[in-house]
Amino acid sequence: MSYVPRLKAEYKERVIKALTDEYSYSNVMQVPKLQKIVVSKGVGAAIADKKLIDYAVEELAAITGQKPISTLSKKDVASFKLRKGMPIGVKVTLRGDKMYEFLDRLITASLPRVRDFNGIKANGFDGRGNYNLGITEQIIFPEINIDKVKKINGMDITFVTSANTDKEAKSLLEELGLPFKKN
Repeated sequence: MSYVPRLKAEYKERVIKALTDEYSYSNVMQVPKLQKIVVSKGVGAAIADKKLIDYAVEELAAITGQKPISTLSKKDVASFKLRKGMPIGVKVTLRGDKMYEFLDRLITASLPRVRDFNGIKANGFDGRGNYNLGITEQIIFPEINIDKVKKINGMDITFVTSANTDKEAKSLLEELGLPFKKN
């Protein structure tokens, strides 16, 4: 028998049924699902020090288990001393089993390590069923060795779902275990 991530099995066994009961879908294919997770990290200081991009790539690779790509600037900005095509960030797109593994580690190991944590804000939805979450410090991830961190950076995590509305997407993410703040 092959390995199936815990959250993926939970989605198939419990979440589909719970969402079908809540929204009375007529077909299993109508139930929203998580399509991908994009983890991105802007490194604006990389204009002055090119090594910062390499450190960011190492950290994101350790956190996600997948090699990130560097994002390049689209245009020149003279006031920032930025040229078109310079690397200014890194990002990883996770799909399939790696996506569910990352989400599981985020929920169970990383978010509880945030100082004074009492849930994530529910105002990060974009109106089309996608959710954006900002993290202020990369050291909440257990994969990061605090002694080797050069600079404390944050990152953005985008959850792309197949939901049509924000309400459906929030229900899906709550069922998967994201701890939203209670009003």
